[in-house]
Amino acid sequence: MASFIIKPSHIRCVLRTSRFINSHLTRRTLNSERSCTTEGDKRLPKIYTKTGDKGFSSTFTGERRPKEDHIFEALGNTDELSSAIGLAREFCLEKGHAFTYQLDKIQCVLQDVGSNIATPQSSARESHIKKTKFTSQPIADLEIWIDEFTAELPPLTNFILPSGGKSSAALHIARTVCRRAERSVAPIVRSGEADPDVAKFLNRLSDYLFTVARFAAMKEGNKEKIYKRPE
Repeated sequence: MASFIIKPSHIRCVLRTSRFINSHLTRRTLNSERSCTTEGDKRLPKIYTKTGDKGFSSTFTGERRPKEDHIFEALGNTDELSSAIGLAREFCLEKGHAFTYQLDKIQCVLQDVGSNIATPQSSARESHIKKTKFTSQPIADLEIWIDEFTAELPPLTNFILPSGGKSSAALHIARTVCRRAERSVAPIVRSGEADPDVAKFLNRLSDYLFTVARFAAMKEGNKEKIYKRPE
């Protein structure tokens, strides 16, 4: 039976996510008309709030916007990206890859990316900006990891297709989702509503996912499919 080890990075991720969710929901929790299940003195809030039933949702700053707003489109894409990385991580864990702690850290950083996107600068107060500020350190981390993997990989002389085993293929899927997330964040950054380092992080993350996918294939002894022009 496989053992599960709780790493400090896991704990930091949970605490950071909890802080953001708590602060994001405080206003809605205090003023909502949601029903609660009562058992003695305990009141358990339901997971659904019904506040989005009419097609609107709230940003961290309290704005109500339609769910098709570019802010929520970008949030949905970064959420999907984290899920794709989570799936790839499971395949990588099965193969015993040593870099899975990096995927853990990236998923936590994506929570910070979402916090920044959910805080439009045009309606944010100083307290909002302080809580959701995104730093450049995660970008530097990605660049270090990319350089380390690249030093061990054979030179890339051909176009490769997503392949190389389940771990590698899943990481390639995460890479393509990352590109979509980056595209949806770009106009938000250009309009000044999100931190430019958010877009830089997603850009660098797609490079990381491409590189680590190749590294996973190499470590597992799997060949990558090379593009060949159909005759």
